[in-house]
Amino acid sequence: MSAQRFPAQFADLAAWSDWALATEAERGSKRQASTLEEIDGFYAAMLARLDETLSFLDQYTLDELPEECVPLMLLTLSLAEVAPAVEQFRQAAVTDGFDTRRFRPARRGYSGPAAG
Repeated sequence: MSAQRFPAQFADLAAWSDWALATEAERGSKRQASTLEEIDGFYAAMLARLDETLSFLDQYTLDELPEECVPLMLLTLSLAEVAPAVEQFRQAAVTDGFDTRRFRPARRGYSGPAAG
């Protein structure tokens, strides 16, 4: 993906652009490599804007998603990835669980027209 741009009303979320990752494997690796403090910060920033973000993105189909909206959409996917770490486990990795690095999703990530 080219330089990450965000819609003007979500410019503050650009501070979290390193979480805008196209694949589930990348998002899982980012979660596991992050401290709980980093995850908590990202989670809080995204959760505070989630309703607004989803309403904004809902005006487009994935095929129509403008390039500047792709990082915003990817941030919402990262939020889904970190939510269990924050809400249930209070740690970046799940202990005594399936090693997520072994999971190989069939689809490799967002590949729509704005994916770059």
